[in-house]
Amino acid sequence: QVQLVESGGGLVQAGGSLRLSCAASGRTFSSYHMGWFRQAPGKEREFAAYISWSGDSAYYADSVKGRFTISRDNAKNTVYLQMNSLKPEDTAIYYCAAGKSSRYFQVGGYNYWGQGTQVTVSS
Repeated sequence: QVQLVESGGGLVQAGGSLRLSCAASGRTFSSYHMGWFRQAPGKEREFAAYISWSGDSAYYADSVKGRFTISRDNAKNTVYLQMNSLKPEDTAIYYCAAGKSSRYFQVGGYNYWGQGTQVTVSS
């Protein structure tokens, strides 16, 4: 069982930066791949970023590639999402998720989800 709690969301102007954190409970955090997803109003939840359990591999959605960076600290049971050059279209609730599936870009590839943190980017 893994419990996830996101933090770091807020209101930022276009071009600004935010760093999201996701703190995990449980001693098995380091065995899980971690993902960040986001959901804008009226839209489906979509993949943003993924990092393998070891931190050796990371993948990004095309919409955030080059602007967002995912990282993890297994000693602190925490995964991060550094978001730079934010755009109004990045406005969404951001969720972190833990799983062991190879379907890293799919919602169904994750077993545990946080409650989400709101990110709002003003133009």
